[in-house]
Amino acid sequence: MQRRSLLSSALALVPAIALPARARTPATLRLLTHDSFELPPELLKAFEREAGVKLQVIKGGDAGEMLNRLILTRRQPLADVVFGIDNALLPRALDAGVLDAYDGPAARRPSAAPLDGGVVPVDYGYVALNIDRAWFASRNRALPTSLQELATPAWRNLLVVQNPATSSPGQAFLQATIAGMGEQAAFEWWGRMRANGVKVVRGWTEAYYTEFTRNGGTRPIVVSYAGSPAAEVFFADKPLDTSPTASLFLPGGVFRQVEGVALVKGGNPAVREAAGRFIEFLRSAPVQQALQTSMWMYPAEADAPLVEVMRRHAPRPERFDNPPPAQALAQARAWQDRWTRVVLK
Repeated sequence: MQRRSLLSSALALVPAIALPARARTPATLRLLTHDSFELPPELLKAFEREAGVKLQVIKGGDAGEMLNRLILTRRQPLADVVFGIDNALLPRALDAGVLDAYDGPAARRPSAAPLDGGVVPVDYGYVALNIDRAWFASRNRALPTSLQELATPAWRNLLVVQNPATSSPGQAFLQATIAGMGEQAAFEWWGRMRANGVKVVRGWTEAYYTEFTRNGGTRPIVVSYAGSPAAEVFFADKPLDTSPTASLFLPGGVFRQVEGVALVKGGNPAVREAAGRFIEFLRSAPVQQALQTSMWMYPAEADAPLVEVMRRHAPRPERFDNPPPAQALAQARAWQDRWTRVVLK
């Protein structure tokens, strides 16, 4: 089946949503998303044609920064639909009351990874430590075997992490340490890591492309994703059998991150129907395939196959450490504040 026919079928899954009559000047559907959102232009153009709208993509920085913008503009929303709120940030979004629940077909179909609060899962991945293989090989150095080992003097000044206040992987990694070690032990570990020279940056892009040794930085260990090694192979200048990076699935250092799409409360009612169609579009077969090599996540659609580079170079961990959703909802703000006091102040 061709991509266009797959997409048309996906957009037709919402019998309760009738598209408005085509206008000479299509209405604008505003999408707020994080900087890592990327889909093939031909897919986005196909959505615009089918839905009869002009899609305006507003990139709001890292997912944490994006959510901050959504919260700060809630009296006059800057978007109609938002993609990229994940299970680590969802407690803040629900507490701020900036989302409207969506209950169309995509919300009711089984998902490979769930989300709460009327947010529809689109993709999922694993936040974990990534290492630069060449750095370790050139020093004939063994890989760390635990988070506790990273807090010893032998690993001083070698790890870069993201601030959980501004970064979704930073928030996810913080929650993984708490779920894996227990709250008190986790913050004691963070205190030792501060003394051991952990570097904190605002977001994933700065951590990976500035501080990571693979890209010219000084830190051979970075908080990133299980899909990152596959991306390194995919974008390499010449074919590679082995990725130059690898994921470390250490206990207390792996978080299953689920990203979703949601309606923005107070968004333009004239494009609410089109916003629902965009949610269905993100769960369509062409998008679920394309996002694997554009955003380097696993598809949320339960029966979507993995592309070859993800199958070969992005293994999934046997375990991960996520706090229970109710605990994360109740404690996320307090954990973030405590992390700031322990690590930054």
